[in-house]
This record gives sequence, C-alpha cells and structure tokens, in this order.
Amino acid sequence: MTYTIREIKEEEIKLLDRFLYLAIYVHKGEVPPPFEIIYKPELQVYVDNLGKEKDDHILVAESEGLVVGAVWVRIMDDYGHIDNKTPSLIISVEKEYRGKGIGRSLLSSMLSLLSMRGYKDVSLSCQKENYAVSLYESLGFEIIKDIDEEYIMRKEI
Repeated sequence: MTYTIREIKEEEIKLLDRFLYLAIYVHKGEVPPPFEIIYKPELQVYVDNLGKEKDDHILVAESEGLVVGAVWVRIMDDYGHIDNKTPSLIISVEKEYRGKGIGRSLLSSMLSLLSMRGYKDVSLSCQKENYAVSLYESLGFEIIKDIDEEYIMRKEI
C-alpha cells in the first residue's frame, strides 16, 4: 500500500471531527460511544477553530485520494496538557488502515515538523490498555504521569 504524509488542506479540516472520534479508545467488549460525544466541551478543545492558532499543526495520510489518518497538535488544556509551551498530540488512523505503518509515519513526520519549528517537547494522553502505548514508547515518548486508566506521555524533541 502506498500513502503520502502531507499538510492538511483547508477544505479537509472538517474531516478532523471523524478522526477525533476514531481517536477515542474503546475498551475491548465495550460499545463505542455515539459520534455526538465529540461535541462535549472537553473534546471540542481538540478541534474547535483548529488551524487558526500559530501552534496548530496538522498532517494527514492520504492513500488513493482518501485521507486515511491524521495527526495534529495544539497548545490546549486537555487530558495530555503538561504546560503552556508544550503542544498536545492527537492521532488516529481509519481502522482498515491500521497496522500498516501509517501511524508511525504520521508521528515521525509530526515530530520532524515540530523540531523544525523549534518546539522542545510534545505530550499526549493514552489509555494504558491502548496498543499504541508501545508505538509511542518506541518513538521515545516517556510516561510522566500514571493516572487511573491512562498515561500522560512526553517526548523531548
């Protein structure tokens, strides 16, 4: 499978609602929440006016003309917030495209972009059960907080 990592186009910003929904971890055996959950204020912080602030950076993975994954960062008071200088990272890939290296490519590309733009760190929140924890650790993210069912992770860039 071939895919390209690139910056998002303005007309694609609306796709991030779907990718935010896909980023919600669902425990094995649980029913996924309704799509409308993304409209809760604590989740809208991830997408509200995204792309309008200087610390908003968004990359997508495109395969055969379709956007199949997205990674974005912004400085916000979210679950992965550690300070007002460190952007929080969100990533998701369409289910049928997972396990093909797209997530790793998106993350690596975002880390490179952040480095070029002078950021020192990036953070994220991840459920402990999420298989992505090992991906994040393999890319140098470290667990800095262990809170109930989730980790707050940080990577120096």
